[in-house]
Amino acid sequence: MTNHRQTTSPSQQKRPFFIRRGPMENIATVLISAGFLMLFQPFLLVLYTYSLAALLAGTVMFIIVSKFPE
Repeated sequence: MTNHRQTTSPSQQKRPFFIRRGPMENIATVLISAGFLMLFQPFLLVLYTYSLAALLAGTVMFIIVSKFPE
């Protein structure tokens, strides 16, 4: 008889959503894009006011998330 050990490779293990690299990079990219659009829209001053914060948050998030393992 063969011994069937149950081994899990790293690709089979599910990490929580906020630790996975791919989805978090996508969220950071959307945040950067939203900040860019907020910066160049001429209609609402409140969006313009928070555009730099959105750009910086997305950039910092992308830098941090890009260090996560795949």
